[in-house]
Formats: sequence, structure tokens, C-alpha cells
Amino acid sequence: MSDIKIVAASIVNFLKQQLDSDALSADSRESVEVGVQCIETAFELTPDELSRGVDLLKLVRQGTGAAAPADRAEAERLKNEGNELMKAERYREALDKYTRAIEIDPQNPVYFCNRAASHFKLGDNLTAVADCTAALALQPNYGKAHGRLGIALTALERHAEARAAFARAAQLEPDNESYRQNLQAAEERLAARGGRSQLDLGGLLQNPALLNMATEMLSDPNMQNLISGLMTTTTQPAQGTTGMNALLEAGQALAQHMQSANPDLVERLRSQMRPPGPGGNQPPPSQ
Repeated sequence: MSDIKIVAASIVNFLKQQLDSDALSADSRESVEVGVQCIETAFELTPDELSRGVDLLKLVRQGTGAAAPADRAEAERLKNEGNELMKAERYREALDKYTRAIEIDPQNPVYFCNRAASHFKLGDNLTAVADCTAALALQPNYGKAHGRLGIALTALERHAEARAAFARAAQLEPDNESYRQNLQAAEERLAARGGRSQLDLGGLLQNPALLNMATEMLSDPNMQNLISGLMTTTTQPAQGTTGMNALLEAGQALAQHMQSANPDLVERLRSQMRPPGPGGNQPPPSQ
């Protein structure tokens, strides 16, 4: 059986699935029935060949990671059970429920964010950070995920990153008092340490906001042209100061792009690189 016939048979099977459902109007059903007959006739499909077609809907869902409605309902049920277990302080069981929900519907950021809370309660702060980061990769403006990321980072004593996370959470949900309190506490802890913590390059590279901005920059045609030109300049012998000037111009263009794309993030990065200033003893941030 040729690949073309497999494709034709798969389309016919998909259309027949729609005819078996209640999703089509009477007029649409008639059009689809005609389409089925036309495809079967044009490609001379036999019943055996039709049985060898693939399930296109299932294939698309697997490719996009989208769960079927029934699966989404099951995942939501597991999430709700996990929430009740969290209230009962049965954190290990809650974690299992959230994990099963993620396995069914891995595109829902809420499940990752909730599982991060259970990891935190079990003392696994690094995995809590990973789950918050996964949630933010799916939904960058998820305030609760930023807030929980800040809590986990605080437990790991990565206070500069925690401050950035709380700042973003407070920006997204300005009425949430706990985010503002945690942000203030993080700033006080940093002040007590001399205004900043040691620059954590590993943490910066895992920062979801920085990763998102980098992705946007790399997809910008202007940035692609700039980087391409920079690569050409650096691989060819420079005449006088031409090579250095090109590097400086490229750096200025990148900095301007970053400032324009996310000024808040740029300011937070700058704050981590400033010289330490005077500070007194302050209480640790609340969690």
C-alpha cells in the first residue's frame, strides 16, 4: 500500500469519525459524505486499505501535546484530589496526584506549579524550582508560579533570584500582599549581605524571564542579521580598529534591544552587578 493511499485512507477515516459524532450540521454532514465518496473513488480505496489508515486526530494531539477532553477532565480530577491532600498535609500523596495529572496533560502549567508546592513541602527545593520553571515556560505571566519560584529560591538562599521572582509576581498580581512582603524581605536580606549576593551565573541562565527574552531576541530578524554580521567580522582579520568597533556596536545594539524588550529584567541584572553598599542586619524573608 503506497504512502499516498495511506494518507487518503486516513483522511477518509477522519471524516467518517466526524460523521459518527454530533459535531456537524445537516448541511455539513451532506458535504462530508460527498467528500468521503469522492476520495474513496478517486484513490480506489478498498475496505482493507481503509483499515490501514492512521488516526489523524490522535496523531495531531500527540504532536501538539494537547489532551483529549476526557483526559483533561481526568487530569483536573487528579489535580483537585492533590489540592485536598495538600490541605490535609499529605504532601507525598499530593505529589503523586499532580504527577499523574502532568502525565495526562503536560501542557497545563497549573499542575507543575502545584507539584512545585508539594516538592517544597517535602524539602525538595531544587525540584520545586524546576517545576516552577516548567510552569513559566508554558505560561510566562503566571504570577503564582513566580511567587512559588521565589519561595523555593529563598530556601536555597539564592536571594537575588528570589527577589527577581517576587518582583515579577508582585508586578503581575499587585493586590497580592504576600508577594510584596516577600519582595521586601528579600531586599532586606540582600541589604544585610551588603546590597547584593554573589552573582549566580547558573541561576541567571535558568531564569525563565531571561530565557524568554533570549528566545525572542534570537527569533528577531534584525538580531539574526546582527549576529551573522558579528560572526563574519570576528572570523576575518580586522583592519585597524574596525573589528573592535564592530564588537562595540554589536554590544550596544544588543543592550538596547534588551533594555527595550524587558527593562525590569535588565535593571534586576544590573542590581546584581553593582558594587556592594552599606547594610544592617535584617530579618529573613517570609515563606
